[in-house]
Amino acid sequence: MPNHAPHFRRALLAWYRREGRDLPWRHTRDPYAILVSEIMLQQTQVATVLSYYREWLRRFPDFQTLARSDESDVLHAWQGLGYYTRGRNLHAAAKIVVARLDGLFPRDIGEMRELPGIGRYTAHAVATFSFDRPVAVVEANIARVLARISNLQLPIDSAPGLDFVWNLATALVSPRRAHDYNSALMDLGALICTPRRPKCDRCPVRSFCQATDPDSLPRKKARPAIKTLVERHFFAVRRNLVLLEQSAERWRGLWILPRISQSPNAARPIYRAEFPFTNHRITLEVYRQPPGRVAATPGRRWFPLDSLGKLALPSPHRRALTALATLSPRKLGSTLAPT
Repeated sequence: MPNHAPHFRRALLAWYRREGRDLPWRHTRDPYAILVSEIMLQQTQVATVLSYYREWLRRFPDFQTLARSDESDVLHAWQGLGYYTRGRNLHAAAKIVVARLDGLFPRDIGEMRELPGIGRYTAHAVATFSFDRPVAVVEANIARVLARISNLQLPIDSAPGLDFVWNLATALVSPRRAHDYNSALMDLGALICTPRRPKCDRCPVRSFCQATDPDSLPRKKARPAIKTLVERHFFAVRRNLVLLEQSAERWRGLWILPRISQSPNAARPIYRAEFPFTNHRITLEVYRQPPGRVAATPGRRWFPLDSLGKLALPSPHRRALTALATLSPRKLGSTLAPT
């Protein structure tokens, strides 16, 4: 396959000129804008990222603005994208770029990888899409394309399988116009070589593909069993104020309903919902406030109900608060705290 790399690249680029996606981050070479797009696109679909990306750049247009911003504002802008560590890492990287690098993002891949949240893929992506460096990039779409073209039988999420894909990507990468080539390879995976029912009859590089059963590729290791967890919280309102707690764990820095260690005896939750999180299925249960007077403590604060839109809240807790805030005092009963 690498022996036919020039022909492969020509066919792929010709297709990309006709069929490639028009994405906003493809209209810039600004490393900040490229970095934002790449961090957002980790584990998030393009359709979801589009609206967040534009609003983020309006609110934080450069490293300097982001570095000066409070973490609470950054997390508020990030809410809904999930995996909040990405937002925190982007914020931390901006501070380092401004404080130590005079606001200039490094061109050296090794220096990029010293910044928080920037691994091999992200560093290579910024290098090729911002600086047109002829380096390979391997994300989910590209990995799938290369696994099928090479008929890879190793699990793609194993060390040997991943090494093979990166080596093949490096052998095939275009020495010129690398940003177009890598974009084309991504789009091929997104539009043609899709996870299910690949459109092989429309593939511009079908003649190079060695896959005998494309639907079965790429192979992956067996997934760990989904674990189920129950997380219990309480809802307390006082006049038009609600008590919230700043998380120090999974949603560090975000505001959540206050936690309780176990459900009150014989009590039924006033709200219950399930949500996925990595390899877990979590049931969120919300109860009326515990007996006794409820007060703000370190890490807990009362907030006006009409200010919740300005707070950084994880989506499951925002949905819970939205549902609970519509209940009448009569239905809430003892969730009303003493005044």
